[in-house]
Amino acid sequence: MKSDRLLSVLLLLQTRGTVPAHELAERLEVSVRTIYRDVEALSASGVPVYAERGRHGGIALLPGYRTDVTGLTADESRALFVLAAQGAHAALGLDAAIGSALRKVMAALPAPHRPAAELTSRRVLVDATRWTRGPGDGLPVDHLGTLQDAVFADRRVCVGYVHSGAEDPDEPATYTLDPYGLVSKAGVWYLVADRDGEPRLFRADRVRSARVLDEPVRRRAGVELADVWAVLKQRVERRTGGIEVTARVRRDRFGRFLRLHGGALTEVVVQETGDTGEWVTVRLVCEETRAARVLLAFSDAVEVLSPPEVREELARAAAAVSSLYEGPQ
Repeated sequence: MKSDRLLSVLLLLQTRGTVPAHELAERLEVSVRTIYRDVEALSASGVPVYAERGRHGGIALLPGYRTDVTGLTADESRALFVLAAQGAHAALGLDAAIGSALRKVMAALPAPHRPAAELTSRRVLVDATRWTRGPGDGLPVDHLGTLQDAVFADRRVCVGYVHSGAEDPDEPATYTLDPYGLVSKAGVWYLVADRDGEPRLFRADRVRSARVLDEPVRRRAGVELADVWAVLKQRVERRTGGIEVTARVRRDRFGRFLRLHGGALTEVVVQETGDTGEWVTVRLVCEETRAARVLLAFSDAVEVLSPPEVREELARAAAAVSSLYEGPQ
């Protein structure tokens, strides 16, 4: 559309200074004649744009002229700065390019929206890479809005949280947290926060309640979201203290298994004979032996193959349930 092209011409001139007409034409994929018509249209609308002839000439704005990108709302400005973490761009050699692009967009934003956009870039990260080779799908998140309010208001937040493998998911633990921000990891949202001054990672879909407190957040001085995330990410990837469990899952229940336990998977094993059998073999990490009890929710649709201590733990738990229902009511 012509209006979009006029805005593009204006922003290019604002960020580049004098630009040859043929270069503008190449960038916008139009003819040089069209560029000159666009310059006339901008001039007629009150933009101080002019053309210089000669070897070093081109199209330029009068020195000192600046314009805001009007029409952007505060939420639209924030959305521009919720971008993938640097690792995704590094793989393409575009780290410098994304930083340059954001600086240009920031300079062109309406002045009232710049603080919100800058804050968003420090408080929200989107990391599209999976923890490991296993897929993981996020569950619906009921309290993400409240967590976001705490992050942007720089307030402490009180949450009710259910840990993986909790014996009673209806009785969540209660914590007062000092949030650094939110991270989307392969579609799963996490709250990165200090608990009693120590960095912790909380899956947003395990938050059962959330309340923003009136108390200002107590972050460690000089520490940013990206710093804490790097430490926690490394900790999770190393899986220190975890137990690797090999299990097989009935194929017709595999989709639900992924939705519930995808974040703990380290590998989905595809058999050499093909993947058309009744079972899918997976490897996942549990925080401790008792945490594997959550797999009993799948009844006979999931069988743990190793290690022996996890099989024994599940056998004891299953026997206890069987004994409970075999006796008189």
